[in-house]
Amino acid sequence: MPMSLALYLSMSSFALAASISPGPVNIVALTTGLHHGFRASLRHVTGATVGFTALLLLGGFGIAEVLLRWPGATRLIGGAGVAFLLYLAWNLWVSDGRTSAGLATQPPSIAAGFTQQWLNPKAWIAAIAGMGAFGTGGGTLRICLFAALYFAICYASIAAWAYAGARLRHYLDDARRVRAFNRAMAALLALSAAYLALGG
Repeated sequence: MPMSLALYLSMSSFALAASISPGPVNIVALTTGLHHGFRASLRHVTGATVGFTALLLLGGFGIAEVLLRWPGATRLIGGAGVAFLLYLAWNLWVSDGRTSAGLATQPPSIAAGFTQQWLNPKAWIAAIAGMGAFGTGGGTLRICLFAALYFAICYASIAAWAYAGARLRHYLDDARRVRAFNRAMAALLALSAAYLALGG
């Protein structure tokens, strides 16, 4: 069955709302853009986008839902996600305020971006919900089309946060300001970890 324009618009709206809103992945993209520049941040952007798209495909083919039915699977993913967010928050908190410092001595890798998505149980649930709303009932073609559309919108959204971080370099021009910014972002990551730990 051909997909209507209304369905494409609904899919796009869902993908944009889920991808552009503030959250741990976008906070890391913002700080990576600040510390390492836009081009260097694209590795993290790519990894995070590929990671979530892979979850979408797992959701579309029913595998993610099966995995989350295992006893303790959600708690295990959530616990690992909390630990990872706290690790990122700590590195930001203790950074010395130079724009070449921050999350690590090197910008986050593709694998780090991928891992961040897979350690977030809310990303799993969002992938299942998105595919439940738009992917099922239309066969393999619709699942793949939704995943491809989501990939493009997700990549652009996370990249926009990284670009915003790179633009901030012009305004955060001394170590004291960068350190204050780092600590604000670290606090947001820690709050995200607490929210995740409490099952919010």
